Amino acid sequence: MSGRALFCQPRRTRHGAALTLVFASVLVAGAATGSLPDADREPTPDTARPAVPAGRHGGREDVARAAAEALADGKSPVEAAERAVSRSGDRWGAVYSSGEYEELEDALDGRYTGVGLSARRERDGRIEVTRVRSGSPAADAGIREGDRLRSVDGERVDGRPVTEVVSILRGDAEQAPAGSAVRLGLERGTRAWTETVRRARLSTDPVTVRTLADGVTVVKVVSFTKGVGEQVRGAVERLPSGTGVVLDLRGNSGGLVAEAVTASAAFLDGGLVATYDVDGAQRALHAEPGGDTTRPLVALVDGGTMSAAELLTGALQDRGRAVVLGSRTFGKGSVQMPSRLPGGSVAELTVGHYRTPSGRGVDGTGITPDLEVDPADPAALDRARTVLSGVGR
Repeated sequence: MSGRALFCQPRRTRHGAALTLVFASVLVAGAATGSLPDADREPTPDTARPAVPAGRHGGREDVARAAAEALADGKSPVEAAERAVSRSGDRWGAVYSSGEYEELEDALDGRYTGVGLSARRERDGRIEVTRVRSGSPAADAGIREGDRLRSVDGERVDGRPVTEVVSILRGDAEQAPAGSAVRLGLERGTRAWTETVRRARLSTDPVTVRTLADGVTVVKVVSFTKGVGEQVRGAVERLPSGTGVVLDLRGNSGGLVAEAVTASAAFLDGGLVATYDVDGAQRALHAEPGGDTTRPLVALVDGGTMSAAELLTGALQDRGRAVVLGSRTFGKGSVQMPSRLPGGSVAELTVGHYRTPSGRGVDGTGITPDLEVDPADPAALDRARTVLSGVGR
């Protein structure tokens, strides 16, 4: 379960969007692979991204020292590292146990442990089930789209951020593995009941394509896990020439930036996608040439559109390739790099920020759409189709 996306979320709330924009160890040698490719390299999304030894960058030394001292004193190095990250003021910094970090790796490979629910928070704070994955524990239990999730293991979830609800639902990575039970409080109309389901190992379905009655094709991308970029490119290439596309990035929590860059190549004939800095060194991301630059395109976004998804949105908007429709995006434009800490845990600390092709910063501000509409309104898609018809003409 995830904020409208079947995507692995971190256990602690402060981990937030540290699922995204993560570097491989070769970054320090000048080539970022896995998440952010170097300017003169093609994206290599299948490259592993092991954590680099701690202490190679300034802020890591304090965190590594705190973990080492706690380990020597018989205390928790993870908790000590988390306190050091909190003191640093790094909004997106996060510390993972070795098990959590392994699960983070699995998430970027498109695998996760959960019950197969997607959900969103309504304006009144209620948590509503938006999708039930076929064949999942939730589906087997008879849970349906539109059901209200009221509690998880007895804890009320109304009013909580969806990411926090996800953390409660999925439990601790080591103490709540596949096969462990979770008790869900549910509501459907006037009926309220409790359902106990067992978590299972699942794979994501990050890209869905559907063609509407008027010929418009909706390409929904819920996360940029491995292989998603090529899935988007393949889906667009198979469409009839001139067919309008709604690229639905609502609730997309990000993922591997290399995949977002690859996806951008479906609509761009090469050129700049974003720039970023790492400890002050400037680099750039470019799309491969050959994309369809004439197909009418609308990007649909909301406050849950984050990080790699914002990078893609900003590139399409800045280069005049898409009309962006919806509400302001989340505003996560920072770059994290992982480092291994004493005791085996991993810290991810911010080392830089990215900018759109026109030089706009995203972190803390997000992407402002060209047309403001309520992205949660079912009529938002109809509005996108209307815009598409005008773009086509």
